[in-house]
Amino acid sequence: MKYFTLSLIAILMLAFTSQSHAQRSIRKMLKSPYNYEVESLGVGQDGTKLVKIWGYSKKAHVAVMEAERNAVAAAIFRGYPAGNGAAATPALCSDHSCFENNRKFFDEFFKPGGKYLQFVNRTNDGMPGGRDRIKMKKGYKVAVKASVAHRNLREYLEQEGLIKSLDSGF
Repeated sequence: MKYFTLSLIAILMLAFTSQSHAQRSIRKMLKSPYNYEVESLGVGQDGTKLVKIWGYSKKAHVAVMEAERNAVAAAIFRGYPAGNGAAATPALCSDHSCFENNRKFFDEFFKPGGKYLQFVNRTNDGMPGGRDRIKMKKGYKVAVKASVAHRNLREYLEQEGLIKSLDSGF
């Protein structure tokens, strides 16, 4: 009986420990700069990309701002998928360590009211509703249709020395 009790306690402790580790892993994945829900809506004029991107927050208006930030971050770190007549667009920063190596720059770039706002325009009028605004257990999931000035963003990152210019060769 004593062996059974000790075995049961050990199994329960192992289960709780692995559950805690799994929750930490999920939180780390959600905070990753590469985790975005994005859908291509087409190609605009003069080097712009039209996308539908999601933001998450406790308040809906904050989720809208998060979605705008995500639209620019997806262009830099992950790229856009193909769809609705648009070809897949690769990430501007193809080096996987780009974010870690330039963390100070990106923290400043993506701060509230930061420079990233020059490269994104929301095409929704007002607050999204219906299927684009979902009330979840701990807040809102909001979809925003946005136009990202992809060419201008590329040129800015080239000027800052974060990515190589297209004419620099291989």
